[in-house]
Amino acid sequence: MTTTPVRIGLIGAGRIGASHADVIARRVPEATLVAVVDPRPGVAADLAEPLGARGETSVDAVLAADDVDAVVIAASSVAHAELIVAAARAGKHVFSEKPAGMTLDEIDAARSATATAGVAFQVGFNRRFAREFAAAHDAVVAGRLGTVWQLRSLTRDPGRGPSDPDVVPPWTIFTQTLIHDFDTLNWLNPGAHAVDVVATADSLTAPGHPTLLDHATVVIRYSNGAIATAEASFAATYGYDVRGEVLGSEGMVTMGEGAQSSLRLHNADGRVAATSHSDTDLLIDAYTGEFAEFAQAVRDGRTPSVTGDDAFAAFAIAQACIDSMTSGARAEVAR
Repeated sequence: MTTTPVRIGLIGAGRIGASHADVIARRVPEATLVAVVDPRPGVAADLAEPLGARGETSVDAVLAADDVDAVVIAASSVAHAELIVAAARAGKHVFSEKPAGMTLDEIDAARSATATAGVAFQVGFNRRFAREFAAAHDAVVAGRLGTVWQLRSLTRDPGRGPSDPDVVPPWTIFTQTLIHDFDTLNWLNPGAHAVDVVATADSLTAPGHPTLLDHATVVIRYSNGAIATAEASFAATYGYDVRGEVLGSEGMVTMGEGAQSSLRLHNADGRVAATSHSDTDLLIDAYTGEFAEFAQAVRDGRTPSVTGDDAFAAFAIAQACIDSMTSGARAEVAR
């Protein structure tokens, strides 16, 4: 165990990478940002230098650096698995944004590489570190709800849908968006595993588009008999919306309402609440919590609370959704 801050190299300086850099540098005393890497000339330096870090254009240079203990991967999703394996082989602890790979085989390879290297491996399922969600999980674990019967999780992205539906990769709603909800449902139903799913999805903002799916509802059956629903939308005009619910034999718990605070304005227009319009706004404390957990796990020499096994389990549901959509029938979830 050490009390020295974990020295972080951030891979990827896009929207989420920029937010992660700021969170690590300003809000996580257990870590220090030492480098940011992005292949675009000047982008990494522009982000890193105001935060007291250096910019790099070579991932290999960061992985070889003696002053980097761990990496945070915020690059394109298609590169996550390859970067996880490379970082593990370089002896660096790894935090990766979700998903940890674009296939179950990729995620399995990432799990294997980090285990072989003996490095910490955490995946960015930030909802586990949101205060209300964590309290709900604690209530379930403590048995305050009795037997879990039904669960619900939803994610609605702000706006009016993709500005260019053609650039949205197929199945994004399952592998990129609902992946958070799948992990949340697994986590809120501890000791059980997903058995099968029925998925329904369509393009409602661009009707008839050949590949875009911008709204989806998924029904999941669990091994303990619980039934869960996960739903997503790419077009919530009122803001970014993340919610959950668990119904048990002895009670119910709900979490999330999308409001920035408990303040409500009552006027001629009715009862109004200000809402968040981005994930990095609504979930800033959750992002802070997940990086604090990662850094502390590295310092303690222990396994982080969110692992590659969790990444596999969530993506297995996403893959089953793709199978269900392709076949038009119920699809089994891989173990």
